[in-house]
Amino acid sequence: MADKTIMLVCSAGMSTSLLVTKMQQAASEKGLDYEIFATSATEADENIKNKVIDVLLLGPQVSFMRSQYETKVADKGIPVDVINMQDYGMMKGENVLNAAIELMN
Repeated sequence: MADKTIMLVCSAGMSTSLLVTKMQQAASEKGLDYEIFATSATEADENIKNKVIDVLLLGPQVSFMRSQYETKVADKGIPVDVINMQDYGMMKGENVLNAAIELMN
């Protein structure tokens, strides 16, 4: 089992798959055992219910859902943030990973 779990939420779960790969590479280079996965907004609730999630990151295209997710995970103490649009667009996995690490500390 991974030390930490990072869930990325986007509209369809597809656009973040490349970013997840880049984040996993960055985590591996840092020697971190993290589970990082992307899911669609429609499947996110199921993951919130059934998985231990340490941080939830929203893709810029679903940033309008931030308060909704903050309410959903408030009782679990899961930090929620929106991925920086530039980092997302340029697929800067290490930057997004670093932002997630900061949220978990």
